[in-house]
Amino acid sequence: MELPDSESVCACSCLRTFQKLNQRRDISSWLIRWFPKTPAKSVVALKTPIKVELVAGKTYRWCVCGRSKKQPFCDGSHFFQRTGLSPLKFKAQETRTVALCTCKATQKAPYCDGTHRSERVQKAEVGSPP
Repeated sequence: MELPDSESVCACSCLRTFQKLNQRRDISSWLIRWFPKTPAKSVVALKTPIKVELVAGKTYRWCVCGRSKKQPFCDGSHFFQRTGLSPLKFKAQETRTVALCTCKATQKAPYCDGTHRSERVQKAEVGSPP
């Protein structure tokens, strides 16, 4: 049985390394398409908050991107529209009715802080950044 010479061993090793790099490049280009480095901006879903009864101990996912059809909660639209944004997961501390933000400009997410009354939000089109 003949042993391969060092040149052919090196060539095989280089070829395997090159193939692995190409696979990584293919994976990274796929990841960049689905998970952009710079996330999209949130868009105004509505210009008024939605009152919701939260149940103590229950975990909720508040829509951050503004694209959900189930406002104010997440329906996964951020993923399928490749926004790079994720919902805000929170747990209700007590059972009570609260106003959850839908303009996506609040400073107290997920709760409404009245920012929807600002000129900036009022002038924004629904579906565009506040």
